Amino acid sequence: MSQLPSTFVEALARLPAGEARGFRFIASDGVERYFSYDSLRHEAERRAALIMGAGIKKGDRVALVIAEGHEFVLSFLGCVLAGAVAVPIFPRATFKLAGDYLDTVAHIVTAADARLLITTEGTRPLVEAVQERVQGLSRIATTESVFALHVTLPSFAPPTITGDDLCFLQFTSGSTSRPKGVMVSHRNLIANASQFLGPDGLKRNQDDIGVSWLPLFHDMGLIGFILGPLIMDIPVVILPTATFARGPRVWLETISRVRGTITYAPNFAYALAAKRLKAKDVESLDLSCLRVAGCGAEPIQADTLSKFAEALGPAGFQESAWLPSYGMAESTLAITFHTLGTQVVVDRVDPEAMRGGDATRSDLKDSMALVGCGVPFPGHDLAIRDPEGRPLPERKVGEIWSRGPSVSPGYYQNPAATQAGFDADGWLHTGDLGYLAGGQLFICGRIKDLIIVRGANFYPQDIEWVVGEVEGVRRDNVVAFSASIDGEERLILAVECASTEAEQVAQRVLARVNEGFGLTPHEVAAVRVGSLPKTSSGKIQRHRARELYLTGQLDRHPTL
Repeated sequence: MSQLPSTFVEALARLPAGEARGFRFIASDGVERYFSYDSLRHEAERRAALIMGAGIKKGDRVALVIAEGHEFVLSFLGCVLAGAVAVPIFPRATFKLAGDYLDTVAHIVTAADARLLITTEGTRPLVEAVQERVQGLSRIATTESVFALHVTLPSFAPPTITGDDLCFLQFTSGSTSRPKGVMVSHRNLIANASQFLGPDGLKRNQDDIGVSWLPLFHDMGLIGFILGPLIMDIPVVILPTATFARGPRVWLETISRVRGTITYAPNFAYALAAKRLKAKDVESLDLSCLRVAGCGAEPIQADTLSKFAEALGPAGFQESAWLPSYGMAESTLAITFHTLGTQVVVDRVDPEAMRGGDATRSDLKDSMALVGCGVPFPGHDLAIRDPEGRPLPERKVGEIWSRGPSVSPGYYQNPAATQAGFDADGWLHTGDLGYLAGGQLFICGRIKDLIIVRGANFYPQDIEWVVGEVEGVRRDNVVAFSASIDGEERLILAVECASTEAEQVAQRVLARVNEGFGLTPHEVAAVRVGSLPKTSSGKIQRHRARELYLTGQLDRHPTL
């Protein structure tokens, strides 16, 4: 592309005319809706006029609780063109745990000080009670009513948008605290998208086609496969998240069918695909078109990447497509990227030394394998700091700090959290633990989740991954945390499993943790399937699980 646009609005206006390039949304029933860039712009302008006609002014916050992909995207774009600040909120399809869901929605709407909430007729019964809980929310409207084609269109005078204006609020997933509204400016968005899709990232080319099932209310799905591609002109095919949840085959079949070149997913998705796909499924696929298989949003396991590449190799998958990365909402999306087309970097370290904060290389059988997440983008800085903020040398574990034009101004109307997470020199204190080796960033875990037992540090992700391999335990449904028992910090594990295997599973987990980490858990709680608390993006909420354990509210299987 030529000189970068200064705002997302300018980027949208620059997209090529005609029907050849655009976005394709595939519904859960298989119905496809194609929107050329022209039709996206036209409908976004129509919705912007209607949003402004509803009394929304530049800078007002508009909450969006919309499950249908095309309706969400068109409404989001309408907000941006109207100068409103969009606030994506994850939608629910059922009344299960409706009370907790309404609490979260009410919290986000209140924290954002949203004036308008737009949802759909199908979701409205779940969210209409929010209006009673939130002062300042003047109206809840549905896409069917406010954007209906027969509605008289008011005159549209688009407001002037600058790079420093807010584009949207990305609320954090709440894995370690209540969701906070990350302020994402137009300047942040342009800076980050141009990097992760540009020459130092995915190396965007004219023939690229993205394929994604990632949730659109979350930064990786929203920025990675909607806003970023619109800034850099990459056609995308969007699948419903629920489609992947029912089975990963449709995701890979879609890549094969549309000749997708770029996809992205968390570690668990690749692990699930490698496990569930049968040989006959693989035979019907052609993934030779896929030049970028990004992986991020949760700890990346070297074993997962190897198993996926082995399973899908017969379908033409190339290991050079792997793109491990690291990022977070507070830095818009991406912070570091692996160099595309080069071999994945795996660092094997001594687990005993890691407990003391040293990433010492080891070739022993019990060594830990960590996947390198690459290097920062040009114009961005990365540092590893100790608790006093002092720089640490390579192979010393500390907090990851990031700085650059992608970093958010802070949390919306939350000065205390902003002061704690961002400093006066522009550094974002990520709260994540990691180390540098050969310039590569390796992730260890979250500071608040660190388990310290008898002076040794243990990263819960490592324990959870090992326990997830135990027979009878549901993979990705394990949580490890510490609690003070009789004045001593002890390890607690909660695992989802079938009721008929609860006792045996608990014994297997005890033995496996003792063997792998030299730890004897204080307790292994076998809980009902689907009962462990998770964020809207599917991450285990360790702090919430700990609260439930301490208050006796874990949904345990009954003991004999």
